[in-house]
Amino acid sequence: MLLSVNNISKSFETGPILSGVSLNVERRQKTALVGSNGSGKTTLLRIITGETEPDTGIVTYEKDSSFGYLSQEGTFSGGGTIFEEMLLCRSELVKMEEDLRDLETQMANTDDVSAVCDRYEKLRTEFDLKGGYTFRSEIVGVLKGLGFTEEDFDRKASTLSGGQKTRAALGAILVKKPDLIILDEPTNHLDMNSVIWLEGYLSAYDGAVLIVSHDRYFLDKIADTVVELENTKVNSYKGNYSDYAAKKKMLFEAQMKAYINQQQEIRHQEEVIEKLKSFNREKSIKRAESREKALEKIEVLDRPEVINNEINLRFKPAKVPGNDVLTVEDLSKSYDGRTLFKDMNLEIKRGEHVCIIGDNGTGKTTFLKILNGLVNPDTGSFRWGTNVETAYYDQEHLVLDPDKTIYDEISDEHPDMTITQIRTVLAAFLFTDDNVYKEIKFLSGGEKGRVSLAKLMLSDANFLILDEPTNHLDITTKEMLEQALSEFEGTIICVSHDRYFVNKISNRIIELHEGYFDNYIGNYDYYLEKRDDVRKASDVHREKAVNPSASSTAQSSEISDSAADWKAQKAMQAEARKKANDLKKCEDRITEIENELSELESKMAEPDIATSPSKLNELVKKQNELNTELEDLMEKWETLSGDD
Repeated sequence: MLLSVNNISKSFETGPILSGVSLNVERRQKTALVGSNGSGKTTLLRIITGETEPDTGIVTYEKDSSFGYLSQEGTFSGGGTIFEEMLLCRSELVKMEEDLRDLETQMANTDDVSAVCDRYEKLRTEFDLKGGYTFRSEIVGVLKGLGFTEEDFDRKASTLSGGQKTRAALGAILVKKPDLIILDEPTNHLDMNSVIWLEGYLSAYDGAVLIVSHDRYFLDKIADTVVELENTKVNSYKGNYSDYAAKKKMLFEAQMKAYINQQQEIRHQEEVIEKLKSFNREKSIKRAESREKALEKIEVLDRPEVINNEINLRFKPAKVPGNDVLTVEDLSKSYDGRTLFKDMNLEIKRGEHVCIIGDNGTGKTTFLKILNGLVNPDTGSFRWGTNVETAYYDQEHLVLDPDKTIYDEISDEHPDMTITQIRTVLAAFLFTDDNVYKEIKFLSGGEKGRVSLAKLMLSDANFLILDEPTNHLDITTKEMLEQALSEFEGTIICVSHDRYFVNKISNRIIELHEGYFDNYIGNYDYYLEKRDDVRKASDVHREKAVNPSASSTAQSSEISDSAADWKAQKAMQAEARKKANDLKKCEDRITEIENELSELESKMAEPDIATSPSKLNELVKKQNELNTELEDLMEKWETLSGDD
């Protein structure tokens, strides 16, 4: 057992946060620690790493084992360059390397070569076994994987930004290769490509990993065990995040079913006992007493607790806009001589849910700020369609006034709402009692996110502009937001690095890649499938635009293929919408027929109809017609549901 956590408890002034927590981590086990915000995940990690003392319990590591810990505020310090500081993480190998060079010098300058050669060979073998000939290239690979360029390698650690220091701190842990890597929200400062790289690295890592993350796509790729922290206690599940979610749902349903069945049986026995006693006969009273004794021996099940942390979130547009909701023409933007994007042309249609993805610093948020009038483009323009009403969710929550209370933030923007209405809305976003009078500046990131979501919902907008809306939200809140946005009948344009979220809400992906926008008519999984082909075709198209004389038959063919693929994607999207519409109509009609049949059966049981052959025959005829239609609809539904 690499790590053993036994009976850990911890309380603060607000009450207990951990109660009798126990868990084990084996070598090479990849464990995800999940739970809502404030459930105690970070506290548990700090106890495991020795930063915080538990009230009770003990943490035990396997003898001579090592661990590396990255906190959410993980930072990187030192007087050297990034690469020099990384070398210090493998100081043993650096020292061995220096000793080998010294021995090589000695061999060149001594007559007693044999003794020196013997020492050299032993050291060289040990150096090789410990990865001495590859550790420098591994450092390069880790730094590049985490988004650093070779130019960054010579930067002083002290000059890095906060996000860069966290990435460098993560790199230092990976370079050290401890037996156990402990990470608290490691993807917060990584772009999508770096997250994908980290997934691959940790999945293949020969040691164990204990990780806290709200990135469900990330956890699905890495975890083989999920430990859930809920109500101060832990439960363990084998498998990745999706396995855990499915098993947790099944377990809750089974527990609730067992509880309901037992309660029904208890009520039944109590009724029988009361009835037997009412007979007031010796035998019946004895039988009642016997049942009472049996009932007392039953171990009564507790009702499975439903945590009240679900947000009642629904977006409903007040107006229906025209079909063309946004048109962007020849848009370009540069900062400090660096082009973010250029010659951008884009059309967004009513009802599209568009997610913009790309590396950090490529201009995704800048584009959203241009749409909101916060930043001016260098060239080009954009125009909104008829009856388009927008609402903006910015990741920095600049739309919130830090000096206002939560209540005032809503009431000042919606003066027509009553106190009761405002409190009802805020309660739906988990702000109750005196919490509604907390000032914005004292709220956590997740709380600010919930206030921004409340304002977004009240806007009645038909075009939502979202910049990293899942940042600081726990998994439960993310799932509520996903559900609400998936059902939103208006248009969405969203920047997000949360691939699970993007996959759930999008029907179109736009990737900002090397200064250009590439289109994919589908969700994130579709983007992964088509990315290489679309990039290749786009490169050919841009080369032809820059240098028309360089075009060839092959290039023209690829461009034609790209255009054809684009048309095919649009056709597929239209077909998918038609299929979804047909499926909904089919399901609605099936429900109507089932209700009609139920009403017919009730009527046929009425005495005046049951005794009238003419009325009964008329209803039977109608029943047969509905059953025939229902059978046809069920076949159609099966075809639509099973057709890929």
